[in-house]
Formats: sequence, structure tokens, C-alpha cells
Amino acid sequence: MIDAHIHSDTRPYEDFEEMAIAGIDKAITCAHDPLPMKVSAVTFEHIQRLLKVDVQRAEENGIKLYVAVGIHPRSIPRDYKMVIGNLPQILEDKRAVAIGEIGIEKGTRLEIKVFKEQLELADKLEIPVIIHTPRKNKRKIVGILLQVLEDNIDASRVLIDHVNTEIIKEVIDYGSMLGLTVQPGKMMPFEAVMIMKEYGVDKFMLNSDMSSAPSDPLSVPKTVHKMRLEGFNDSEIVRVSSKNAENFFKI
Repeated sequence: MIDAHIHSDTRPYEDFEEMAIAGIDKAITCAHDPLPMKVSAVTFEHIQRLLKVDVQRAEENGIKLYVAVGIHPRSIPRDYKMVIGNLPQILEDKRAVAIGEIGIEKGTRLEIKVFKEQLELADKLEIPVIIHTPRKNKRKIVGILLQVLEDNIDASRVLIDHVNTEIIKEVIDYGSMLGLTVQPGKMMPFEAVMIMKEYGVDKFMLNSDMSSAPSDPLSVPKTVHKMRLEGFNDSEIVRVSSKNAENFFKI
């Protein structure tokens, strides 16, 4: 199994062991906002922590940890262009497989500008992007996101994350992959299962988005268990819990 979106730098060492015991063998850890990212130097230290320290911590427990790098909309440094300018070099690291998570939180001009510049870079480099959708004003922000995405990147390179019943109809026909975040306060396993029952499994990936917020590092295997109980076949389960992520991130 693959947990397609985590924040490893906020989690204890023991979580990786629990995940591995439950059958997770790969995960994608994303850039986010663990500290006030007021200057690019902090962002670079954060990214290096993911690529070096956390990759090693996961590996010691039998998990291959891949990394998405970039500027989260809640952590835009004043000199953000320094980060974007260095992303191509950072992405030469074999464990760096995407730009993300990037997106829009409140809809400010700065957020949209930084988001657009990272999308343009991803499209130029032909690399996947992981798109953050916020908890508040989700439908309104997703409408803005979709317009920016359509104007700046091929949909086949896009994973729109934290999709739920509030926005599923808005995004299901867009040509991207979609992330189902199973996390306390966001979505329970049975809710993810109900979405897949209605829309199938071809466009979806499962993730825990585990971070410093209330989280469950076993939410992906728990959702897989619920899928089995609800009659999904092995091929469908493998697709949504592993193959879709493997194909999208080329891992």
C-alpha cells in the first residue's frame, strides 16, 4: 500500500513502524507549514529535512519515502522566488517526485501568483503536482483553483487533494487524479468508500495527510479493510491503494 500524502516531519519514528506492519511500503511526504516560513532559508531547511532525515527514518522501518517539494500557500516566504528558482535543482534528487503540496488557502493575489508560477514550472519540467484544497470556503476556492489549473498545466500531471463530498462534483470531470484524505475531522473510511462506490476507483488515491493535526497513520489500511467488507474486489483495492499512485508519481 501507498499513503499518497503525509507530513513526515511532524510524526514520531514509531508511526513508520506501525505503517509498515499494517502493509504500507511507500509514502509521499509533502512540503507544508511546520514553521513560519518568513524567508526562503527556512523553506530550504524544511525541504532538506524531508529529503534527508525523514527518508532515512522511514527507510529504517521498511518504508520507501518519496518527497514532494514546493511552497505551501500557508507558508509563502517574502523571497519566495528564491525557492522557485531552486526547485529544478532540488528536483534532481531521485526521491523528489513532485511539486507540492501547493495551492490556494484564502484566495489572495499572492497565493494565486505563487501557485501559478509553480504550476508553470511543473508543466515545463513535466513533473506531477499535488494540489492543496482548504477546509474553509472549499467550493469557492476550488472554483478558483480549477481556472488557474486549466490555464497553466496539463491536467494529467495534477493530483487535487483533500477531495470530499462537498467538491466531488466540481472536480470529478476534470482530467486529474483525486486524493481522498481519510483523517479525523476530514473524512472517515466509510465516507471514502461511499465516494468510490459512486464514482469508481480509477481517479482516486488514498492518503492520511497525517501531520501535527489529529491524524491516523493507519487510515489507508483501515479504508482498504472497509473496502473489502463492502465488496470491492482485489483489483479495485490495489488500484486505489497502490497502482494509481505508482503510475502517477512513477514510483
